Parts: sequence; structure tokens; C-alpha cells
Amino acid sequence: MPLDNVVFWVFAPIAIAAAVGMLVTRSVVYAALFLVVNFGCIAVMYLVLDAAFLFAVQIIVYAGAIMVLFLFVIMLLGVDRIEVRSERLWLQRPIAIVLAIGFVLEVGAALRAGVGFATHAPDGFDVLQPAGNTQAVAEVLFKNYFFPFEATSVLLIVAAIAAMVLAQRKVRAVTQAEVDAELEVEVEPEAEPNAEVAP
Repeated sequence: MPLDNVVFWVFAPIAIAAAVGMLVTRSVVYAALFLVVNFGCIAVMYLVLDAAFLFAVQIIVYAGAIMVLFLFVIMLLGVDRIEVRSERLWLQRPIAIVLAIGFVLEVGAALRAGVGFATHAPDGFDVLQPAGNTQAVAEVLFKNYFFPFEATSVLLIVAAIAAMVLAQRKVRAVTQAEVDAELEVEVEPEAEPNAEVAP
């Protein structure tokens, strides 16, 4: 059996199990960690397909930067507790099931008709660029699409800051009378042993 097949059958079940665990777990932190495992398995699949650039991007960008950003926001907001929440929209679950079935049917139809509903790859698709595919992607990304690339990174930071601001818990203001009452409660037990001493 080729080594590629062995690697695939080792990491494919792990990727599927991590994806299922991400969906069924109630803890947000566990879901994020399951997603990191899934990203790692997908990166290995890219490496098996000789896509070294996508392997590096998957590890550095997705499993690295983006997931660290997600975990930072999750831990900062303190939502790592397991909470059971009832559904407020009674149509939410049926609509989700219908959309999921439609998505599966659409993917099946696309695979049956050919990837992307195309019977063959575009002309010159399998021809390497003179300097290599990685250099060609970098040249297009950082020359022609430099502004959208940087705008996307700024939007990610703005989204993280907005999530922290919107989900910030409001602390109730404490009055001076409450502070004085708290101090009196702390001072009274300390005064009792001195009161027991008699001349």
C-alpha cells in the first residue's frame, strides 16, 4: 500500500472525529481546540497532495494566527463555561436541517457533474510558472490584491475588538455607603478580641 494512502487513512478519521466533536461539544474552548486539530489534519492532506504552500498557509494562518485570535477572544470574554441554552426561535432547527440537506445535495450534484461543473481543467492549469507556483501566488497576492489582503486583516482585528466591546459584562457601580458598610463588617470582628480583655 502506498504511503500516501496510509497517511490519508490515519488522518482522515481524526479530521472527521474532530469535526464531529466540534459540533457536538457544549464548551466553546473545546470546540476551538477540536477545530485546531481539524485544521492540522487538513494541512497534512495538503502535504500529501504535494501542495507545500497550502500546507504552510494552513498551519501558519489558520491553525496559528486565526485560532490564536479566536482563543484569545474566548478566554478574554470568559465564555469557557458550559451553558445550556434553550432555543428562542422554534423554526431555527427545522430551517437548519433543510439547509444542511440542501447543501449536501448541492455538493453531491457538483461532484457527480464534475468538480465545479467542469469536465476538464483550464488550459495550462498543470503547467508550472517559470519561478514556481508559490512565487506566482505571492506575486499576485502582494501586487494585484495587496489592498484586499490588508483590508481583510484589518477587518479581522476590528471584528475581534467589536466582539469584546459588545460582549463586555457591565459592572454595577458601587456607592460610597456600600464601601463604608463593607469596611465596618471587616473591622468589627477584629475589635471583638480586644473587648474581651478585662483589667
